Amino acid sequence: MGFAKFAIDGNDFVGAFGRATDGFLLMGNNVSEGKKQAMEEILGVRAFRISIFGSYLVGIYVAANSRGILLPDFTSDSEIEALRRALPSVRVDVLDGDLNALGNNILANDRIAFVNPRFSKNQVAKIREVLGVEVFQTSTGGFDTIGANNIMTNKGIVFNNRIEDDEKDEIERFSGLKGEQSTANFGYVSIGICSIANSSGTIAGQATTGIEAARIASNLGF
Repeated sequence: MGFAKFAIDGNDFVGAFGRATDGFLLMGNNVSEGKKQAMEEILGVRAFRISIFGSYLVGIYVAANSRGILLPDFTSDSEIEALRRALPSVRVDVLDGDLNALGNNILANDRIAFVNPRFSKNQVAKIREVLGVEVFQTSTGGFDTIGANNIMTNKGIVFNNRIEDDEKDEIERFSGLKGEQSTANFGYVSIGICSIANSSGTIAGQATTGIEAARIASNLGF
């Protein structure tokens, strides 16, 4: 448990390949056994290798908290059933629509979710139902892709460095979490796809600088 930096399959954008909650970790089939074991140790949860329509980009396509998992509508029936068998106590469901990079468009923990303003009312209702949380539609720093550009766990939050003060204040008020801004992977603004995090640990891309790592770790409670 704690903080670590590494690459997955030679790629520093580790958040593209995994989605962590306080109950489990979902990762692409391209993650090696050694990295899988290291991630389980750092994040303190059991990991499951999955694919989404054959893709390794689990972190981009999957939104989740400890209660629910949302999958894009092109996920195959066999992939959905495999997840349901692996995690029988977790609700697994599909969210229809064009905003199918759900991990990029939804920022969620076990209490709240902030989502892309372009989701419809029906989609927001489905997110609320599956994850079991209150849902707020917002953007940050000109990015509607709130999941790709911010990090949130049950313990802390880190904002992208383009967020406006009023956006930051609103998210802190609704979430009950205080956070600061950071980049990752040596100045990259989309910090959500540079990291995999839960309440027990954080993994950032190998290119993340010491200053960025310290800022992220501090705001997530490590």
